[in-house]
Amino acid sequence: MFSLHQLSLDLYSSSRLLIQLIQSILKEHNLTYPQYLTMKVLWEEDGILVKEIGERLHLDSGTLTPLIKKLERVNYVKRHRGDSDERTVHVELTYPGKSLESKVKQSLLPLEEKLNEVTNLDLAELNHSLQNLLESFNSLKNSSQT
Repeated sequence: MFSLHQLSLDLYSSSRLLIQLIQSILKEHNLTYPQYLTMKVLWEEDGILVKEIGERLHLDSGTLTPLIKKLERVNYVKRHRGDSDERTVHVELTYPGKSLESKVKQSLLPLEEKLNEVTNLDLAELNHSLQNLLESFNSLKNSSQT
């Protein structure tokens, strides 16, 4: 029988452990996990608004702004305000930020290979299922707020 408690516990525990494994690798690049996620969004699409990064990561600007400021201090990104609307902030990768992508990807590759070995799961299929689950949770959240 389905147990909401067990599902939430399994998701929580699995995500915490996976993030810890990733974080231990990211340390060598002086990145935290949330900074890595932000960089990952920018590696996929450079020069986007802070608001768009927040939407993709499900983070509010109060969480995201200090994170981006720190990435700017280490010269991985640069921010600039919109010409027509100063409330909008664009974030672009710097050269060091762009070159970091291949280094991080290379560092994470052994973990990805180990996960493929030990899980006996199709990780792409699992990822797709988790994305569907996230969309369902967002729908539930949005419907409960109206």
